[in-house]
Amino acid sequence: MRELISMACEECGRRNYTTDKNKRNQPDKFVARRYCKWCKKHTTHKEGKIK
Repeated sequence: MRELISMACEECGRRNYTTDKNKRNQPDKFVARRYCKWCKKHTTHKEGKIK
């Protein structure tokens, strides 16, 4: 049930973090505020699939 996901910055679009989530407990897209080293600030990161 757990799926590996990547977290992409909404400002620059780079994939900075990888994590996993339980699809049964969280069916919607995961969004978190994380630090982007290319933007050099905290931005919102949205879930994306790992290719």
